Amino acid sequence: MADPHGFLNNRERITQTRRPVPVRIMDWKEVYEAQEQGVLKSQAGRCMDCGVPFCHQGCPLGNLIPEWNDLTWRGKGQEAIERLHATNNFPEFTGRLCPAPCESACVLGINQPAVTIKQVEVSIIDEAFNQDWVHPLPPARLTGKTVAVVGSGPAGLAAAQQLTRTGHTVAVYERDDRIGGLLRYGIPDFKLEKESVDRRVEQMSAEGTRFRTGIEVGKDIGWDELRRRYDAVVVCTGATVPRDLPIPGRGLNGVHFAMDYLVQGNKAVAGDELVGQIDARGKHVVILGGGDTGADCIGTAHRQQAASVTTLAIGQQPPSDRSVDQPWPTFPNLFEVASAHEEGGERSYLASTVEFLGENGVLTGLKIAETAFVGGRRVPKEGTERVIPADLVFLALGFTGPESAELTHQLPVTLDSRSNVKRDGYYMSSREGVFVAGDAGRGQSLIVWAIAEGRACAAAVDKFLMGETFLPAPVSPSDSAIRV
Repeated sequence: MADPHGFLNNRERITQTRRPVPVRIMDWKEVYEAQEQGVLKSQAGRCMDCGVPFCHQGCPLGNLIPEWNDLTWRGKGQEAIERLHATNNFPEFTGRLCPAPCESACVLGINQPAVTIKQVEVSIIDEAFNQDWVHPLPPARLTGKTVAVVGSGPAGLAAAQQLTRTGHTVAVYERDDRIGGLLRYGIPDFKLEKESVDRRVEQMSAEGTRFRTGIEVGKDIGWDELRRRYDAVVVCTGATVPRDLPIPGRGLNGVHFAMDYLVQGNKAVAGDELVGQIDARGKHVVILGGGDTGADCIGTAHRQQAASVTTLAIGQQPPSDRSVDQPWPTFPNLFEVASAHEEGGERSYLASTVEFLGENGVLTGLKIAETAFVGGRRVPKEGTERVIPADLVFLALGFTGPESAELTHQLPVTLDSRSNVKRDGYYMSSREGVFVAGDAGRGQSLIVWAIAEGRACAAAVDKFLMGETFLPAPVSPSDSAIRV
């Protein structure tokens, strides 16, 4: 195990340093700085190597956390990355973007601050890339079977890499001009610089995975034709249909879905020339929704030098500590201060947007009201209405499911009660040979779940094609959203 006395002698949880706010909002580089090796080893040494490591259960991937904590503490980085890659294809993504349910399940967290698991994870993979320990792993032989993976987000990339390495010929179809899905265009560079995506695409290409960009399945090529061409198809299109807010004034110029704004921002940072880009410079920005997508809009607006940034959430402000109905080791709903929140702006809770206001078709403000909990839902409280200025409003209210019209018409496949693509216990849809992984099948979820489902779906596809499989299957579609 790591230092047997580490958690006794070192009770302080030390996380990565964030670059100063005045400096970081002037560029799009990642917010966090690398941690000094001595501090990192000390933090890894706090791991207790529990008899029952609940961190395993908190992580959908089943990461071998005590093992690579121990190896990090001992300075064995090459062995640490081998243990990390045994369960996680892309720790550089989860180490930067995952909310770390493993840390909520950490046994040390019962009476001390939890081990900085996520921080140790990203340090392991960053050192591995810096030391050139990450190499392509092409298959020893080809099976002669072909698989099409539709969508190049974390679920699609994980499924494609697993299937390629086991010997199948895999083609990944992506409708955008670059590979990565929401990793590429939905996550700002200050959280994930795109070099992390590019080097994984290079690795996968060297292993034999083929990438087809600029092809929208269902339009440029039919879903039914794709199924005829390949021995199996894996649907990893994500849950990309945004939740709308159909209230008076919705059609005003200045009201946008958050993802439209973030995609344009990412393309601009990548050097693309955009006509009519949504730009927050000098404008009063209001974001509806208090989740990660909303925080990404906050950070983007600050870097575009918005005049003001306000976030409105309809619910109550979450507590700073676990509530009694969310005991350890469950993943609690807590008030969090993301790096974007540190950079400025106002956060308001119990605020409902009643109407978008404008002049000559252009947004000028919002009429909002306090909310009351009536009949099981939050409604505007009469007499509390007020108007706030707004030049831009971004709807960051979550997603309702995948874009499924062409899929259900051309194959067809069955949807479940939540508008996701229905699948059985082995990730197969109602159409034989068509599998579903990630948000397209489970609904909007975490990046760690997408990778876990991509890996597990790959095992199911391999078994379908070959009659047996030796690929790991960390989760099944029936697993709950948060395991305890």
